[in-house]
Amino acid sequence: MYKIDFNDPKHFHFIGIGGVSMSGLAQILIKRGFNVTGSDNNKSLYTDNLVRLGANIKFPQKAENITDDIDCVVYTAAIRENNPELIAVREKNIPCLTRAQFLGQVMANFENTIAVAGTHGKTSTTSMISQVLLETKEDPTISIGGFFSAINSNIHVGNSDTFITEACEYTNSYHEFYPKYSIILNVEEDHLDFFKDINDIRKSFNKFANNTSDTGCIIINKDIPDVAEITEGTKAEVVTFGTTADADCYAKNISYDDFGNGVFIPVYLGDELEEIHLGVPGEHNISNALATILFCKKFGINDSTIKTGLEKFRGADRRFEHKGTINGINVFDDYAHHPTEIKVTLESAKKYPHERVVCVFQPHTYTRTKALLKDIAKALSLADIVILSKIYAAREKDIYNISSMDLLKEIEKYGTEVYYFDTFSEIEEFILKKCINNDLLITMGAGDIVKVADELLAK
Repeated sequence: MYKIDFNDPKHFHFIGIGGVSMSGLAQILIKRGFNVTGSDNNKSLYTDNLVRLGANIKFPQKAENITDDIDCVVYTAAIRENNPELIAVREKNIPCLTRAQFLGQVMANFENTIAVAGTHGKTSTTSMISQVLLETKEDPTISIGGFFSAINSNIHVGNSDTFITEACEYTNSYHEFYPKYSIILNVEEDHLDFFKDINDIRKSFNKFANNTSDTGCIIINKDIPDVAEITEGTKAEVVTFGTTADADCYAKNISYDDFGNGVFIPVYLGDELEEIHLGVPGEHNISNALATILFCKKFGINDSTIKTGLEKFRGADRRFEHKGTINGINVFDDYAHHPTEIKVTLESAKKYPHERVVCVFQPHTYTRTKALLKDIAKALSLADIVILSKIYAAREKDIYNISSMDLLKEIEKYGTEVYYFDTFSEIEEFILKKCINNDLLITMGAGDIVKVADELLAK
């Protein structure tokens, strides 16, 4: 595999450089003095920014963009084998790296690498840890899967030897990472279009854990069933956070303020730390905070800085994000698409001042909806009113004999008021008629359902 050396900058070409993640990663090389070129089908704010930084970008993607002076090409899973540039790359025998391989190679050039993994909570926890790191003298390089207001982007190119990123399990892409600090938030069934079952998923996380540096540390949720099995075989130090006092870091005296934000006393190795008042709601964010505290203690950050960073954190984009109000209705948006995520998000909503919780849910992928149908329905039943849209196909084709109407029937079994509409415009029209003053409306899903919130607030 091609090895990236920051001390020997080369010419890198990115196919699909305009993507959120790819554009951010390209910035790292530009700052390190690499010659960065790329291509995409359309101009965007991301490509405009890269051009300002010095990248040479061509539109659209075509074979002529692949020149003989390119040392390595980076591409994402969205680039098919029939892509004209990728064909040209193969013909010229230019070394290639997938996005995951590239990220792993970039990480290898940093001394302190932190990878945050888990079925859910990755973006929030990566952002939370980043917020604390930004309070220190460290100037970390940060790569996040969503917009983070503290850096006004999804990426920050720092000047220190510290790098933090999310580590996604889908297609085992995180197996390309060899971090010094691995954080495992939870291990549950998901991405069953790729994984066989929960045992296959657990084996995947075990491989990720074993990629951790022998001199590094694994921070893992003790509440994961048979947690020792996930870290079996590793030579790295293993420390735990969780809900019980036998974890290395846990919370006591948990309460919530008027907006559902957690208040608790962290206990680390038996010692009580100063009370934390989070600026984000829900029990899940207390868990994320415990993972953050445990990492920070192992990293050597002092308690006052940890407290300042945690209390300053106001969440990541599309994570119980308050979008605005319309006709007295508080409008939120959330990325939740897995049953556990749906459940904790709606529980958080219940703690926020409201008359009724109205959830507009867009199921994400046919395979996930079919495999987790009953669990998704049970989680959604926590809302007072559920409004369903069509399934967001993402990478899949409609061949699984499943639809949102199947989900509607399951939700009805719980006695929850539930509706289905084919189009976003119908949903928006219904909301304006159905919702009343002080209702909490939340658009939810990993697709484009946020458009409903944006369109309503634009009216």
